[in-house]
Amino acid sequence: WITAWSALDPMHASQAFQLDIDARPRRVQSNWAVFACQTLIAGDIAKLRVSLVEKKNGVWQEAESLPYDRLFRRPNGYQIWQQFIEFWSLSKQRRGNAYVLIERDRAARASALHVLDPDRVTPLVAPDGSVYYRLHASELAGVPEGDDPVVPASEVMHDRFNCFFHPLVGLSPLYAGALAALGGITMQEEAQRFFRNGARPGGILVAPTPITTQLAQQYKSEWEKNYSGANAGRTAVLGNGLKYEAIREKAV
Repeated sequence: WITAWSALDPMHASQAFQLDIDARPRRVQSNWAVFACQTLIAGDIAKLRVSLVEKKNGVWQEAESLPYDRLFRRPNGYQIWQQFIEFWSLSKQRRGNAYVLIERDRAARASALHVLDPDRVTPLVAPDGSVYYRLHASELAGVPEGDDPVVPASEVMHDRFNCFFHPLVGLSPLYAGALAALGGITMQEEAQRFFRNGARPGGILVAPTPITTQLAQQYKSEWEKNYSGANAGRTAVLGNGLKYEAIREKAV
């Protein structure tokens, strides 16, 4: 009786498989620019002061937050407020969704807040339109392994953005930037391989006269064995009029 909605990956899995593109979120986020943007945004937001407001005579005004002072200083038993906000912001940027489980005391007031792993929470919609959330194991938040409880929306703060396809499913900015991030990673990996080989350009061996396929394969095998990888940069001795011609330019 409940319909589940799952978050979308930066790139559709089947499409990435067909194109031989490794677009897993963890790999995309290893790009230095993505990492820097996410951490800088989260760090700046975490520096902001939190305030409690209430509406008086139709105007929102800052109110005393005595019942929540401790919560704003220490939202749970393992994070300070700045760490809590950073985790919240990073979760939202990484997956487009941040899920915060509310822990309540006997008076039904919020006594602790837990930012959950967005990959381990599933929004659910009942036929009458009411919203629930299925929670998977989270020891820190007190959700045991294998229990997978379903809680009403009143117990979960769901912060999402870029809801292109469903109002309960946010999209990470990586949905649009995944290929750019992968391009950056690919260029860095190529540069790393290039400089690991002594920053020497690739090239071809040219013979002055036609040679047989067998002899060409022999030259190729010997060259790769003696002058590539860890042996790059060694002095080559060529015979039979062979000439090395570079087909790739240096960065200069």
